[in-house]
Amino acid sequence: MDDSPLLRGRRVILRPLAVDDFAVWQEVRHRNSDWLNAWEPRRPPSQADPARDRKAFAARCASGRRERQLGTGYRFAIIVDDRLVGEINLSNVIRGAFQNAHVGYWIDEARAGNGYVPEALVVVARFAFEDIGLHRLQVSIVPFNGRSRRVVEKLDLRCEGLAERYLEIDGVWEDHLRFALTAEEWADRADVLCREWLD
Repeated sequence: MDDSPLLRGRRVILRPLAVDDFAVWQEVRHRNSDWLNAWEPRRPPSQADPARDRKAFAARCASGRRERQLGTGYRFAIIVDDRLVGEINLSNVIRGAFQNAHVGYWIDEARAGNGYVPEALVVVARFAFEDIGLHRLQVSIVPFNGRSRRVVEKLDLRCEGLAERYLEIDGVWEDHLRFALTAEEWADRADVLCREWLD
């Protein structure tokens, strides 16, 4: 498989981040820092900020390419109207008996509420189940992150329960609700999800 996939939805295009995206990615991340930082892990002080440092951004892109080549992760820029507006990522891809990946996403606040992230999630699910043969996707969300929860609610993903102190978010070990979709559920629901979000 091409290690730099281009995935298309109805309105969104998903493609790997490239070094040439730095200026646009930097502008979006800076403009949305308050909107995003409350929901993300803190960057260690010794680690360069890829939103401020071109070399750190290039290293992040190179790391994403290595992950794609190894099949351990797939990071995608969300493109709407030829403009980078966010990201959606398959991370921690585990093969063997698990065949699982975690999904994370963010979007420019100015583009939120338009259904771009649910659409991107359906595109990523189709890729995960039909192209790379995963069995399960998991989305973990801080319970009071209403906008992120709305994404999985729009797609009616199954909630598996609360994982206490699951991830460090902005310096705090936060509980997370875990939502999941399996290959069997995808097979049952793919036609409806694709018709509603992609066709």
